[in-house]
Amino acid sequence: MENLLDNVQNHDWLICDYSQELPKIATELYLKLTQLSNPKIIIAEKSPVRFLASFIAACAAKCPVFLCNPDWSQAEWEQVFNLVQPDIVLGIDYKFLKSSIPNYELPIINTIMIPTGGSSGKIKFAIHTWETLTASVRGFTEYFSINAVNSFCILPLYHVSGLMQFMRSFTTGGKLVITSSKTLETSQIPNINPSEFFISLVPTQLERILQNPELTQWLSKFSTVLLGGAPPWEELLEKARFHQIRLAPTYGMTETASQIATLKPDEFLEGKFNCGKILPHAKIIIDNPPGNINIQSQSLALGYYPQMWENSHKFVVDDIGFLDSQDYLHILGRNSDKIITGGENVYPTEIEAAIRKTNMIIDVCVIGIADKHWGQALTAIYIPKDKNISYLEIQTQIKNQLSKFKIPKNWISLPNLPRNTQGKINRQQLQQIAEDLLIRSPTSLRSRGSKS
Repeated sequence: MENLLDNVQNHDWLICDYSQELPKIATELYLKLTQLSNPKIIIAEKSPVRFLASFIAACAAKCPVFLCNPDWSQAEWEQVFNLVQPDIVLGIDYKFLKSSIPNYELPIINTIMIPTGGSSGKIKFAIHTWETLTASVRGFTEYFSINAVNSFCILPLYHVSGLMQFMRSFTTGGKLVITSSKTLETSQIPNINPSEFFISLVPTQLERILQNPELTQWLSKFSTVLLGGAPPWEELLEKARFHQIRLAPTYGMTETASQIATLKPDEFLEGKFNCGKILPHAKIIIDNPPGNINIQSQSLALGYYPQMWENSHKFVVDDIGFLDSQDYLHILGRNSDKIITGGENVYPTEIEAAIRKTNMIIDVCVIGIADKHWGQALTAIYIPKDKNISYLEIQTQIKNQLSKFKIPKNWISLPNLPRNTQGKINRQQLQQIAEDLLIRSPTSLRSRGSKS
């Protein structure tokens, strides 16, 4: 930790606009922070250089630091301010009054709070430390048998997916390229050798890149293309394999400081469909598989701010999965997303995959709506590729792929589906949209699906 400021003096490790300003910003902020008594710091800098400089300075000064999305709504910011009660806010102008909620004291001072749960409407902060984050880095480098990690980052730095790209490069002496998805999509490609770099994407980013022949060819040159954030669909994986993209689908979360399982690119290109094997810094236990995944890892968060977990080395998640005979991890879906219809358990991912295979939709999400006949009625909310496509055409194509009880009863066409920056669907918001539509026009929507 004491050497953090020494490490930033080398300009070569960071490749982005204004990278030469980072040492000065970090040093000046560090000197200010060390004059204060353990201030709680919110970092919401939009500039990557200012974000990293602030993060490095706060960690070097051993201050509690909260990473935040500068584009949160006012309601979200009010929620965060009430919870955090910050002493210093970097990156945004704020006019929020501090509430009467007690000012929490953390048991450990040099903590790093990473946001999670924003898609559900309630923001939480997973409590990490420099040690939990570097444990993840060690597991990553050992798994891929490398010493220095070069990362190409187009994901937000306040999110674990972007932050860990910085951590891998910064702590191993590798290089870090930072740009944006929008810049990349205009074919403004930095002058680097992709074969020496890892790049991390979410499925929606990969989908957009594969629509551009120039970017597709460029992506195929990368050493490894890490894919996480949300479950990928089979059609997307097949397209990536067709273009010889060295894809590495991953499984992980904010609470585990990014991935704890990864499928290696050569295995992906050979035709494997799973989340890969467990990284060496982690262990997974599944009782009565398929079942809930119990994670044990040195990279686990210590709790959700402000509460510390009693046992910070074990974490049971909502995901349902199993390890096959070769120890590859397979994820079936989330237990909380499970739909019980007519007494049968249904996981939306299977139905969504079948609907995607029709090539008639741009996006889809399957949820359960309360129903007096079925308990929950399967409801497909989708964006059609063509406005003239009827749900009946889609329904006809999936009937040979799915059991009768897995065919959606309701079909709702929308112009877009709410996804966050990591590509995760906001199911809570979709649930409300679907329920409102079904209440307003139940006949027109419910008659779209068969009750048989």
